[in-house]
Amino acid sequence: MLLWKEEIYGTVVFPNADVKIFLDCSLEERARRRYKQNIENGINESYEEVLKSIIERHKLETEREIAPFVKAEDAILVDSTSMSIDEVVSKIESIIKMKGKK
Repeated sequence: MLLWKEEIYGTVVFPNADVKIFLDCSLEERARRRYKQNIENGINESYEEVLKSIIERHKLETEREIAPFVKAEDAILVDSTSMSIDEVVSKIESIIKMKGKK
């Protein structure tokens, strides 16, 4: 089993993978999480700056010509916006187990 974070792996690198999961999250929640990490690591950047950076990156990733950030047609969407890390792991494990039974 391989687990890849980057979005291009499901559409470009491993288009025939048995299980594809598209892990998503709202831009605001991504910014909140990154801001919290920054605080914990002593990085002094406002939430607004973090959010602006995440919005800009998301725009670049979704609009790039080669391998844009898109969900593969056969990928299962997991929206982690309101989920804890443990909940995300549990959800992904259950998807993998269900796919393995088919």
